Amino acid sequence: MDLLFQRGSATAGEIHAAIPDPPSYSAVRAALSVLERKGHIRHEIDRLRYVWTPRVGRDRARRNELRRVVRTFFEGSIEQAVAALLDDADLKDDQGKARIRALIEKAEERKP
Repeated sequence: MDLLFQRGSATAGEIHAAIPDPPSYSAVRAALSVLERKGHIRHEIDRLRYVWTPRVGRDRARRNELRRVVRTFFEGSIEQAVAALLDDADLKDDQGKARIRALIEKAEERKP
C-alpha cells in the first residue's frame, strides 16, 4: 500500500521490483488481489497489464486499519490500545507529552 500511496499507481512488476528482498512475483499478485477484494485498491487494464491504484486516501486507510487492529487485539477498546502504546512509549520528552495532551483536548472538544 505504501508504494501505491507514494506512486499513485503501479503494476505488480513495479511493486515487486521496488520491494527490498521481495517475495515471489506471484505472492505480490496474490497480495494485490486480496487488497482489491477487501476494497483497498482497484485495477485498470493498460494494454495487457493491471495497473493498481488505492481506492482510499492514506489517512482514511490508516484510520480504517487502526480501527480493525483495535477491534481485533483490544476488544474494541481505544483505552486498552492507548494504554498498550503508552506502555511502550518513551515519554521523557515534555513536548511529546504536551502533544498527546493537546490531541486529547482537541478530541474532547469535537465530542458534544
